[in-house]
Amino acid sequence: MGFVVEKGTPNFHASVIEGKISKRAVWQAQIVLDDVRIPLENRLERARTFKDTGKVLTATRYAVAWEAIGQAMAAYEYALAYCQQRKQFGRPLVSFQLVQDKLVRMLAEITGMQLLCLRLSQLLDERRATQAMASLAKMNNCQKARKIIADARDLLGGNGILLGYHVARHFADIEGVYTYEGTDHMQMLVVGKEICGVSAFK
Repeated sequence: MGFVVEKGTPNFHASVIEGKISKRAVWQAQIVLDDVRIPLENRLERARTFKDTGKVLTATRYAVAWEAIGQAMAAYEYALAYCQQRKQFGRPLVSFQLVQDKLVRMLAEITGMQLLCLRLSQLLDERRATQAMASLAKMNNCQKARKIIADARDLLGGNGILLGYHVARHFADIEGVYTYEGTDHMQMLVVGKEICGVSAFK
């Protein structure tokens, strides 16, 4: 079940988490509930079972799969623009084979991520999507986004760790995206349960 816990409720404490390296613009709270009593009227109308919570997780994991695409696309676009402008030995970086190879592979991964989310969007519209499908998209896209952003940082060389070139921010932020709404391992177990027909966690 889900409940609204109002500010000022006795034994409820929330404090802003500080010192994060990822998603620094997002305020997240450390919440402590110590023998808190909530009136029945504070129960959320459509939150009666864990299955209802699962519906929320399906929607949020779907959104995170798209978010990973956005992070990856931004890093790719910054890296491409940088490599077009930056010159080495009198030639732009994009004229080197290894640079083109990395950029092409980044774009191919992004395109696959987009297609996965497009299909999941269609299935959600048709009410045929499952929790495992959303978990698969979140797991896949976050893994691939981490690699794409790491490659983008690499293409920028030493400038890749400078905030002014933006890729470093995505490099840090993708770590939060990779972890929230369920870790990579949790997504794998959700998908594993659906394809194997048996739960590996209790």
